[in-house]
Amino acid sequence: MPLDRRSRPLRALRLSVTDRCNLRCQYCMPESKYDWVPRSELLTFEELSRVVDRFIALGVRKVRLTGGEPLLRADLPALVKTLAGKALEELALTTNGVLLRSLAKPLFDAGLRQLTVSLDTLSRTTFVHLARRDELHRVLDGLDAARTAGFSRLKLDTVLLRGVNDHEVDALVDFAAQLGAELRFIEYMDVGGATRWDRDQVVTRAELLSRLASSRGSPHALPSRGSAPAERFALPGGQIVGIVASTTQPFCGACDRARVSADGQLFTCLYATESTDLRTVLRSGADDAAVEATLERVWNRRVDRGAEARAELLRRGPLADAEQLKVMPQLEMHRRGG
Repeated sequence: MPLDRRSRPLRALRLSVTDRCNLRCQYCMPESKYDWVPRSELLTFEELSRVVDRFIALGVRKVRLTGGEPLLRADLPALVKTLAGKALEELALTTNGVLLRSLAKPLFDAGLRQLTVSLDTLSRTTFVHLARRDELHRVLDGLDAARTAGFSRLKLDTVLLRGVNDHEVDALVDFAAQLGAELRFIEYMDVGGATRWDRDQVVTRAELLSRLASSRGSPHALPSRGSAPAERFALPGGQIVGIVASTTQPFCGACDRARVSADGQLFTCLYATESTDLRTVLRSGADDAAVEATLERVWNRRVDRGAEARAELLRRGPLADAEQLKVMPQLEMHRRGG
């Protein structure tokens, strides 16, 4: 297993299958217009499978499918079936849930067992405000379908924005309990694409724990999360809640994740401004050994600590504004995967 220059192993892969999305969430895609990667430049299922095989050869055992919105990729269950047959400890998928009603069972039947659904609000009005689409009813239908299909390891991700949805903390905790899902609160991050990011809208880990203690009783910290992004806490009633504090308490020192975008760009950090073009390597006729050597070389020279570097800034604003993203579209979250 390769180590980077900070002695971090390569264990996990975030694999994007599309840059397209059917929502326009404020914290990710707040602009009015986006340009999409031409479909001919997206990695094929065969290429995606080959990339996963080479990562597995280097020791990766956890793969998460992302986007954009991954359920927009045609015939996605076919890819899931292929990946589910590989030597992985964990194959997971993150979705906004809009298309989950019709795809939950095919995905489960294909071998997917771990599913994370983004759910930032239970209010239709707030959903429309946040996502600029009136799709909350479809997300809730999708969650119901996921349960019916057999997904027992279901997680919900909530990005909290002060003054927008932070008043729903208790309601979301109750909803997750009724669903039998683990809820994870995520601090609003100044990643590429978050062109309207404002430090004042960040609901911090410390504040969230204080709120939960006031309404639920003191949360009890569970054992070390290792390299997982979420700290997990048990509430007095027994429910587990996670907090991803990437903005105020980054965990770069334990990060073991590589990211491959839908068009085959390899990123070694969520904040990375440069990437390695795997698509060209794959389509140049390189054999498996050459592809594997490329992955290992990139990881061996990795020094990234993007979230920590951002946290150290005295004047912290968005990572990039809209004009900068036109020049460097690879910074967009929907391009590189969450």
